[in-house]
Amino acid sequence: MPKRILLKLSGEALAQQGERGIDPKALKDIAQEIKSALKTKCQLAIVIGGGNIWRGVRDGGGIINRVNSDNMGMMATIINSLALQSALEDAGVPTRVLTSINVYQLAEPFIRRKAIRHLEKGRVVIFAGGTGNPFFTTDSAAALRASEIKADLVLKATQVDGVYDSDPKKNPKAKLIKEITYEDAIKKGLKFMDTAALALCLENKFPLCVFNLHKKGNIKLAVSGKKIGTTIY
Repeated sequence: MPKRILLKLSGEALAQQGERGIDPKALKDIAQEIKSALKTKCQLAIVIGGGNIWRGVRDGGGIINRVNSDNMGMMATIINSLALQSALEDAGVPTRVLTSINVYQLAEPFIRRKAIRHLEKGRVVIFAGGTGNPFFTTDSAAALRASEIKADLVLKATQVDGVYDSDPKKNPKAKLIKEITYEDAIKKGLKFMDTAALALCLENKFPLCVFNLHKKGNIKLAVSGKKIGTTIY
């Protein structure tokens, strides 16, 4: 069974469907699912996006330049990380937020050795601030942090059941792909993760599981190594 796992959550998972901001019920539900998953005795790190607050260039409307827009997105991930930390600690789960952007009053700076030490002590580590650089997604941040902490498995919790051959929200005939190699996923241009993140996962040879966050118990199944969603290897 995997020992050290990185879980990637979208910021949208914290909001009600089709809305923005943070929904307390969604936050509590995710915290409870994570608490249940920790019964498997894994070491768990989390990267969370910020799309429920700020969607980068799309929200910039051509007025805010790409660098500033990405910086705003990274700050949105810090807000989400602090919210998730509070929800986890309310559920009795010891948690630390480590951020790539210096906000000393709010979170610890990201230091690789410190992150690993927190994991070894049984704390959930939330990596905030993305990579700390514009032009990179939180998917890339997840692949980067997974590489740095030498994760055994990367999980990506999404709004659908896994990776499809086309967008299932637009194409009702889209087919779920149970297994695919990183090379084939990149070649086919599948959009479940950006190419830079996939390339980094491929280079570090850890398996990736993409699954539906909204099915109760899925996080626990995924960290246990059960075959759910799509496996990329």
